[in-house]
Amino acid sequence: MSHPRSYRLSFVLISVALCLALVLNISSGSVSIPFSATLSGLLGKPLEVPSWEYILWDYRVPKAFTALLVGGGLSLSGLLMQTLFRNPLAGPFVLGISSGASLGAALLLMGTSFISSFASLSFVGDVSLTIAASLGSFLVLAVVLTVAQRIRDTMALLVIGLMFGSITSALVSVLAYFTSAESLQRFIFWSFGSVGNLSSQQLSLLAGIVFLGVLLCILSIKALNAFLLGEHYAQSLGVSLKKSKWTIIIAAGLLAGGITAFAGPIVFIGLAVPHLTRQIFDTMEHRILVPAVFLYGAILMLLCDTLAQLPNSVNVLPINAITSLVGAPVVIWLLVRKRKMIF
Repeated sequence: MSHPRSYRLSFVLISVALCLALVLNISSGSVSIPFSATLSGLLGKPLEVPSWEYILWDYRVPKAFTALLVGGGLSLSGLLMQTLFRNPLAGPFVLGISSGASLGAALLLMGTSFISSFASLSFVGDVSLTIAASLGSFLVLAVVLTVAQRIRDTMALLVIGLMFGSITSALVSVLAYFTSAESLQRFIFWSFGSVGNLSSQQLSLLAGIVFLGVLLCILSIKALNAFLLGEHYAQSLGVSLKKSKWTIIIAAGLLAGGITAFAGPIVFIGLAVPHLTRQIFDTMEHRILVPAVFLYGAILMLLCDTLAQLPNSVNVLPINAITSLVGAPVVIWLLVRKRKMIF
């Protein structure tokens, strides 16, 4: 295990890398803004071209901070699920919460004409989609929490969560079969994932959800460390199993469900980043892993979003495709190099 001083140095380097990734992301887009001009604008200096100010502060900065929150939040959600279930394949989608968000969005975009008409009268545009996805995710979370009250076996809860995910996916498939081509196309575009087009109010709400999830995660660090050695050992340390499980599940649900509602079902980040962080830091101590996972997730999401934005083009590649194409080979290389999965 590394010395605490090396951890401090690592966190300094990660923080610098995050700042660089943030500035690189903000300087990239369909309109070419030099890196130096981006730095000047972020430092409050006037830019040569007036339109750059609008592009920088009204679109690119909010998009970059959305990517930061999405990457860090999904990564923490994956860490919570992998530790609770002691399963390296667990991720933010494992309890069906993200699938619930997809079902909510599908009901709005591909549901009956009554539902679509009611939604269009009640809300406007992206707001209605966010609300529908949020309701879907938290409905599934409420059902999972109700089931968790009656089940002590963590692995049984994992299987039940996967079944909920299968049920919601089946319902989405039925809706897709009967819907119009236009509605199906809108849902497919939503399912690609996106970190752009959030209003300041939506970004503030997303930041609040992620902050609450991170806070619950920090409060669960002792329980997370204890769960690594089994539930009986955790109980012997004075950890309340029921309370800790509820806190962890609620934290993961807030992060996965809230982020999916605002940014769509973004894959890979939550599953892979915890593994990357464990391999790099070579530790299972959650006092180190929690901040490191958040920072690495934010960096990876910012880099993927930068790659998704084609230079000098209005076209943007699906963020889901980029996260998988960029991240999966890195994880495979690390696991082959280490020749072991840490769990």
